[in-house]
Amino acid sequence: MRTTVATTVVLGHGRQQGTRDHAARVRCPASPGGRDRGTTRPASAAPLRLGSTRARGVRSSPGGNGFPRSLPPGLAGQHPQRLLAALVVILLALGAVNAGAQGLRTDTTKALVPLGEIVPGGPPPDGIPALDRPAFVTPAAADAWLHPQEPVLALEVAGDARAYPLQVLVWHEIVNDTVGGRPVAVTYCPLCSSGLVFDRTVGGVTLDFGTSGKLYRSDLVMYDRQTHSLWAQMEGRAIVGAHAGTRLAPLPANTLGYADWKAAYPSGRVLSRDTGHGRRYGRNPYEGYDAPAARPFLYDGRPDPRRPPKERVVGLVVGGVARAYPWPVLAARGVLHDALGGEALVIFYRPGALSALDDARIDRSRAVGATAVFSRRVGDRVLTFAPTADGFSDRETGSAWNLLGHALRGPLAGRRLRPIQHVDAFWFAWAAFHPATGVHAP
Repeated sequence: MRTTVATTVVLGHGRQQGTRDHAARVRCPASPGGRDRGTTRPASAAPLRLGSTRARGVRSSPGGNGFPRSLPPGLAGQHPQRLLAALVVILLALGAVNAGAQGLRTDTTKALVPLGEIVPGGPPPDGIPALDRPAFVTPAAADAWLHPQEPVLALEVAGDARAYPLQVLVWHEIVNDTVGGRPVAVTYCPLCSSGLVFDRTVGGVTLDFGTSGKLYRSDLVMYDRQTHSLWAQMEGRAIVGAHAGTRLAPLPANTLGYADWKAAYPSGRVLSRDTGHGRRYGRNPYEGYDAPAARPFLYDGRPDPRRPPKERVVGLVVGGVARAYPWPVLAARGVLHDALGGEALVIFYRPGALSALDDARIDRSRAVGATAVFSRRVGDRVLTFAPTADGFSDRETGSAWNLLGHALRGPLAGRRLRPIQHVDAFWFAWAAFHPATGVHAP
């Protein structure tokens, strides 16, 4: 029998941007030993010791008492005793952080990045629990709790179409799933606003991923439960451990409004909120986090000044060439044609989809839109596109297309555009992992 301890933390004015799991109110189910079942411990490796015991990006006050000089919203101005009490409650809610930090047995002799740059993010390993046995419901069932414009991460493999609502992913960050017979890791990093899907088979072995409780360049650091190697989500690359240097194969996936996904896949399946964890699904624990000019959390570096740190961009690497496409440019045009690494491509932008990181309730958040990237070539033709009231059309045949690259009407009805692997992410995160990236100028 599983025991769940639900702890609610209320701080300041209900907005605490600087604490990761999370903002003002946190409900944390406790599992035996402070971590979820299924975590393994390779006996041969030493306990993991990464970064500093004091989180990077938070400086101590002159008195050296450990209180940060610059407090997150909701904690500024609090009396030190009240602040200490609040921090103790947070640590209790998240679990025994120090004990949990000893749960990983990563081989740190194999590291591609300085270990000091991998820093504690707040919760212990698996303090943000990955979903290992995800349940799914029909769109008709999901309609009862999922707003038509709420963002979902859409994936289709071998005709198996699934939607992963960000209102669930924001609390779990990783879903270990099998879609169309293919083992996949569906991942979302709220701090980078990046949703990415990977094949989780490496060398013929299916890996299971959990959250390490660490951050690298403010990005989610995953660990695999088979070797406890650490993986940077933005790269899909193992940066420390037995698998260091290995990259997971990415799968094309799109973040878009639920209604657009449902129109394309009326028989698809939606990740259920019945996860076995006590979380406030539909609530955003990172309220106000995506303000474009705001500084990233625990990012120990100078964000690239070419764009606002948390402006959303489409990030692409084609033929070894990296380029970012700012969302404001895409929103102004609706369709953008470009050539990158020898590939003629098109980027679609469709308004309406809500942010998952704005309002305390996701269904009340501001609209930010959604994007998709495709090759322009269909057969022996290179198409030219334009936005329409309900999607897109190509000028060569007049066929109508949706955001997912499906031709709905016209001479090309039934055809699909070939997706180009991309990520929608905050600019600072894209630039941190691709410092030589170009930026598309209007």
